Amino acid sequence: MTEAPTRISFATRLRNNFLAGLVICAPIAITLWLTWSFVRWADSWVKPYIPARYNPDSYLNFAVPGFGLLIALIMITIIGFLGKNLIGRSIVNVGEQVLNRTPLVRGLYKSLKQIFETVLKEQGTPFNKAALIEYPSAGLWSLVFISTDAKGEIASKFDAMGRDMVACFMPPTPVPTAGFLVFVQREKIVPLDMSAEDAAKLVISVGLVTPPEGGPVATTRKGRKVPEPVPAVIES
Repeated sequence: MTEAPTRISFATRLRNNFLAGLVICAPIAITLWLTWSFVRWADSWVKPYIPARYNPDSYLNFAVPGFGLLIALIMITIIGFLGKNLIGRSIVNVGEQVLNRTPLVRGLYKSLKQIFETVLKEQGTPFNKAALIEYPSAGLWSLVFISTDAKGEIASKFDAMGRDMVACFMPPTPVPTAGFLVFVQREKIVPLDMSAEDAAKLVISVGLVTPPEGGPVATTRKGRKVPEPVPAVIES
């Protein structure tokens, strides 16, 4: 005897429709809100320094959103262009010398400049590879982003111990803007085939958004499949 199909109540249907609409509207609304907030933040910083004759807000009865951000992008591009020629580079060097001789400021400036040069370097590859490491204890695995090989004094200390170490960034969940710098032996890192963007989505969503599986794997002697080991980072 065939069982009669379960009838869904009106309240259940209403709830399901609401949740479906929430899934559609929430990402769109949050994206628009964050974009709008960033545009307003940029305008609030740049527009006060724009002369009134060049500011369209002076001629219109309403504020033009994004004008300050546009001016900031143009100015940054022009400064970057001028900084590549001889005269512009000389001016930049003079400014850097002043900052490097200013107490308190020089340490902050050097640190920020090194970070931006490393992250934005055209031929660099920071955080472009996701991996797994066994942390904080055996049997527990954490997702990390591979930064670079250990360098300088840290590398020499590890070399004296006969260890090939890799610097990794371990982001927290669900806000990956801060985290931990950990040095892991290369052979203990399990690289992932997913992109760094997919890995970031996995962290932010607390594991709910999982990218599709794929990519070549290697089989160990025990028959367990693991990805290929992490290659050495080569920087030009």
